[in-house]
Amino acid sequence: MTQTVIPQLRMLSAQRSLLFYTQGLGFQIDWQHQFEPGSPLFCQLTRDGQTIFLTEHADDCQVGGAVYFQVADVDACYRSFTANGITTCPPEAMPWGMREMVITDPDGNRLRFASRLGV
Repeated sequence: MTQTVIPQLRMLSAQRSLLFYTQGLGFQIDWQHQFEPGSPLFCQLTRDGQTIFLTEHADDCQVGGAVYFQVADVDACYRSFTANGITTCPPEAMPWGMREMVITDPDGNRLRFASRLGV
């Protein structure tokens, strides 16, 4: 199924945030836009078919957002992320039938990665 909603998160420093998302979490930058050099950056990133927008524009949204990513294997994500230097607690089984972990990006946005239990 095609993703029909794209979450948008605020970043305060594109340089810092893009390193976190690309080198730490394995997202690819699809495209970037600035109206002129030195103006705020807006970009689209994708990881395993899941797309997000990151924006430095203050009026787009506030820091401290949250995104829930359903992934095939949250434990594989955990191993990959920690190997890339991301610090997080291991995934845990939740009473609602998911195995989840939470990562906080450099701007305080919360990224929850989850897989169904027993799959």
